[in-house]
Amino acid sequence: MTTVPHARADGRTLDALRPVTLQPNPLAFAEGSALITLGETRVLCAATIEERIPPWLRGQGKGWVTAEYAMLPRATQERTQREAARGRIGGRTHEIQRLIGRALRAVTDLKLLGERSVIVDCDVLQADGGTRTAAITGAYVALALALRRDFTPGTAKWPLRNALAAISVGYIDGAPYLDLAYSEDSRAEVDMNVAMTDAGEFVEVQGTAEARPFARAQLEAMLALAQRGITELLSVQRTALAGAARTGA
Repeated sequence: MTTVPHARADGRTLDALRPVTLQPNPLAFAEGSALITLGETRVLCAATIEERIPPWLRGQGKGWVTAEYAMLPRATQERTQREAARGRIGGRTHEIQRLIGRALRAVTDLKLLGERSVIVDCDVLQADGGTRTAAITGAYVALALALRRDFTPGTAKWPLRNALAAISVGYIDGAPYLDLAYSEDSRAEVDMNVAMTDAGEFVEVQGTAEARPFARAQLEAMLALAQRGITELLSVQRTALAGAARTGA
């Protein structure tokens, strides 16, 4: 990746990802799971396959993929009360889990999945920015590992049409940044989350001007930067999935 002559608090150039690892199947009982670490952000994703579908899908011959998202109380610097203790899911949580579910369904052939559901639980163990994009990236790996129980990758009946990963980008002090840590995200002039496939197609683009409107040229610069970061994440995913296949993990 081409570098630019700027540095960040952690020593990265503006176009660099934080150190990333993806551990396949760290959980013994889930059909598929993945632990993604992106800098200080850690998200544990677990996929469960159920031989049933939502009532409104019955008789259509297709399945369903959905997600749930939660943050542990001490994932942040100060304790956050569990949403279960408050008796309701917050708006941010609801938005993020809908985002993850939409992104996974976008790359899944629900007809090939058959009348079964896959629920992917994404639990943030530690949060330092980019939790929703890390969750999407890890959730795809957990989903792919779970589907290996009933399907063979690379065959005509494999339900996943494309690989999927996501990353955050933004503008800070007039310059585009890739993979924002919390200290950067909190002062960004523009904040954007991008999910893409390995075919280079966009699945989701969420962009917000935090300070003032941004120009088309800035949008294009962020999308190009996101694509470069996602290309790296897709490579990490492929390595993790190949390693799991070799070891039978």
